[in-house]
Amino acid sequence: MAKHKKTVTEYRNYNLPALFPVLLLSGEEWRISDVPSGRLHFHNCMEIGLCESDSGTMEFMSSTVHFTEGDFTIVGSDVSHTTYSTPGTASKWSYLFIDFEELLAPYFPMNLFTNQDNLHHFIHNYYSILSRKKHPDMYQLVAQIIHELKQKDNHYQFLVRGLILSLLIKLLNLSDSSAEKKALPVEDTSNSLVISPAIDYIRVNYAQDFPMNDLATLCDMSPTHFRRTFTSIMGEGPLSYLTHIRISKASVLLRTTEMPVLDISEEVGFHSVSSFNRHFLEIMGVPPLKWRKQMSYIHDQSVLKYTGWLVPPKS
Repeated sequence: MAKHKKTVTEYRNYNLPALFPVLLLSGEEWRISDVPSGRLHFHNCMEIGLCESDSGTMEFMSSTVHFTEGDFTIVGSDVSHTTYSTPGTASKWSYLFIDFEELLAPYFPMNLFTNQDNLHHFIHNYYSILSRKKHPDMYQLVAQIIHELKQKDNHYQFLVRGLILSLLIKLLNLSDSSAEKKALPVEDTSNSLVISPAIDYIRVNYAQDFPMNDLATLCDMSPTHFRRTFTSIMGEGPLSYLTHIRISKASVLLRTTEMPVLDISEEVGFHSVSSFNRHFLEIMGVPPLKWRKQMSYIHDQSVLKYTGWLVPPKS
């Protein structure tokens, strides 16, 4: 019997601008090859894509779905997927990468939503391909968001936040409807990404102390196998990933509150401010206090470097 070919999954991390965590990738260079990449990938934030020409196929871990011009795609952060065009074509796309929690938190905290479980599942595990004909209102919202991000008129960030909130509510209502669930199955986390239970646990409990072996147990793996699998998928070990999450949460508190650095370090799970300062400097490139000062006048850029794709790969 032939040996089953191992599935390779890529993790693409987009460090979105701190004060406005939305990234638009658009233009003539965003034409997708008709050659399948051979591997799936997932992101650290939600992806919304708008197909502007031609057609093709999106593969998910548990299904394959066709798309055509005018369709728009919703892909949760933990959903493994890949896209390729119909043979002989190169479909043109615009992509939005959005951190809903950070984008809306200053004006519309996510805890205002009554069903937090459904919200969490949508942001991380939901996917769908929607047509302009069947969902013209949501198509117009996506197109308008892209337009405003390109134009950058006065106060466009406030307008985009409002449009994204409207889109999120409509998508949540759609994902909760029984008809939509029958039309496109929602990907099961355990099938799409074997380490998802560990990732979810870290996201919720990042400020707590817990043995790394507990994460292996959540994923039904031995500690050694878990560490190898986690590192192969995420590009870093579970402890390093936890540290990045803590520093990311700390950066939010630094720019949105006047909490002392010591209190922030304890809030996100560090036992000593010296350890916090060391890790913050390694990841962000500057000490916490200097970063807080920079954030008082940096409005349109992120201190971190992008590690996700900013142009599509060459076939």
